[in-house]
Amino acid sequence: MTEEAKAAVLVEALPYIQRFAGKIFVIKYGGSAMGGRLTDVILDIIWLKQVGIRPVVVHGGGKEITAMLEKLGLPARFVDGLRVTDEAAMDVVEMVLAGKVNPRLVAAFNRRDGGAVGLSGVDGGLLRVVKKHHPAGDIGFVGEVVDVNTELLETLLDKRLIPVIAPIGVDEEGRRYNVNADEAAGAVAGALKAEKLFLITDVPGILREGPSGPEVISRITSEEIRRLVASGEIRGGMIPKVQACLAALAAGAKHVHIINGEDPHALLLEVFTDRGIGTMVLPENGGAS
Repeated sequence: MTEEAKAAVLVEALPYIQRFAGKIFVIKYGGSAMGGRLTDVILDIIWLKQVGIRPVVVHGGGKEITAMLEKLGLPARFVDGLRVTDEAAMDVVEMVLAGKVNPRLVAAFNRRDGGAVGLSGVDGGLLRVVKKHHPAGDIGFVGEVVDVNTELLETLLDKRLIPVIAPIGVDEEGRRYNVNADEAAGAVAGALKAEKLFLITDVPGILREGPSGPEVISRITSEEIRRLVASGEIRGGMIPKVQACLAALAAGAKHVHIINGEDPHALLLEVFTDRGIGTMVLPENGGAS
């Protein structure tokens, strides 16, 4: 890239930097996307912080949980993208998310002076939950977020720290629950009235069957999502993602983006370029980006 091209990129980014400075971005980094682009994603998030955006990270770890369950001879079962979590599986979930994945991510941020702080949803009652009930039956210790301790997060953000959250919740009796990371991120984004929620995953966005095969939907409204779910075009593991989108928007988040974490610097391209990538989910009125 020539020096002139580099300057053009910075000029293109300037209006977005001005628009989003001081705003909160919630970024869900999915276990399925935690691969070769880890460094890119972390550098992108640190870059957001350096230009005045206030990032909050919620991470997954599903592949590592499944691998550990297999080592222990325990089954891994899912219903509509949600992990069925009995007591033994809950111990593994907590061990992997809070004991392994979270410290590893925080260390990766702080090796680059990111100023990250690791939390689980149990800390400070960050994610208060109730047991999730599913039409298919009992899915065990799976929680639905009913309250977020935004004061704790805002205190950390005011100190220019990056909260990195493991999606484990706690109920009024102190019981711990596995919380789907997409849903946890949606709840956090809604509670903080975030400017944007990003779901970084291993797919390019919400897909629709086109004339020559699956095509990425670049923009979609909440109502259109509901129609695609009802028709069966959105199914499986994408269901918790779009449910998180809808919940975040309904609670006050401005926009939601689903992007592929395998694309180099996908987060920066989505935020700071005119073309963007992935799918932007808009509220019912189709508000501007």
